[in-house]
Formats: sequence, structure tokens, C-alpha cells
Amino acid sequence: MSSLQIIFYVLAAMVIFSGVMVVSSRNSVHGALFLVLAFFSMAGIWMLLQAEFLALILVLVYVGAVMTLFLFVVMMLQVNVTRFREGFVRYLPLGLLMVLMIIGLLIYVVRSNSFHMTLLTVLSSDYDNTANLGMVLYTDYAYPFEIAAVLLLTAIVAAISLTHRKSTNRKTQIIENQIAVNRKDRVRLVKMPFERKK
Repeated sequence: MSSLQIIFYVLAAMVIFSGVMVVSSRNSVHGALFLVLAFFSMAGIWMLLQAEFLALILVLVYVGAVMTLFLFVVMMLQVNVTRFREGFVRYLPLGLLMVLMIIGLLIYVVRSNSFHMTLLTVLSSDYDNTANLGMVLYTDYAYPFEIAAVLLLTAIVAAISLTHRKSTNRKTQIIENQIAVNRKDRVRLVKMPFERKK
């Protein structure tokens, strides 16, 4: 087993561990931090596959921007975790069935002859990963790229609207009451006798 295969298996184990911890963590902030670990591990795997641009975009955009926004939204929403965990046992058989189906599908794909895992392919020195990705992205996949952008915009708008929904424990300004305020209601002048210093 070569050193590249050892690095790949270590990174793959980290991705699987952090993915399991994302869905099984009791604290949503801890789950988001495990998702950051999964992103870093996947970036390492993409570096092994010589997709440097995708690895850097994953670290810079998803870890640097999207996960920061996600952490802010998680902290602002004040999600009641106990209410969501009440139906966990009810949906557990369906979840286990889905896990078994995915594992069976992975075993079928790995054992089939059409699946060949190559860790590293030797490319020429003038190979440009970013240019090839841009050509494919903006020619063959232009419409899916634009649809993904619209979906991300919709998700951002939905997250902001969920954050700013009506809440009972939030203090808001009532502009009409501030304009119609009277000085006598707010300020009270008190006359007190002064004392001379001896």
C-alpha cells in the first residue's frame, strides 16, 4: 500500500466520522463544526485527485463564508432541540432502512467491474484544472449552474426570513409611540434642598 493510499484512507475515515457526528451531535454548533472538519477532509481528498481549484474553493467559500453564515443562523434561530427529537424513535426504522439501502448500493458499485478507483493520474505539465472546469461549467452545465445560484439565493432569503419572524421575546421599536411622547411622561423635575459644606 502506497503512502497516497494511506493518506486517502485516513481522510476518507475522517469524512465518514465527521459526517456521522454531524447527524448524531446533540449540539447544533458542534454539528456545524464537525461539518467544517468534513469539508477540510474532502478538500484533502480533492487535492489527492489533483483538483486543487475545487479544494481551495471548498475551503474558502464553504468553510470561510457559508459555514460562518450557517453558524450565525443556528445561533439566532434558538431551535428547540427537544421538540425535534421527540419523533426520533418513530422515524428510526425508516432511517435504518435508508442506511441499509445506501450501504447495499455502495457495495454493489464497488464490486461491479465498472468501478475503478484511481488515486492519482499523471497529467501533463501544461494541464490547467481551472480552465477545463470553467469550460465545462459555463458551456455544458450553464443552466444547472444558474439554477443552483437561484436555489442558493432562495435559501439565503428563507434563512433571513426565518430569523426575523415574529418572536415574543424580541424587543422592537414602535415609531408612533416614540414620536407621540410627551416630556411630562418621560422627565420629572424634582426640587431638593441643597446642603452647605461645613
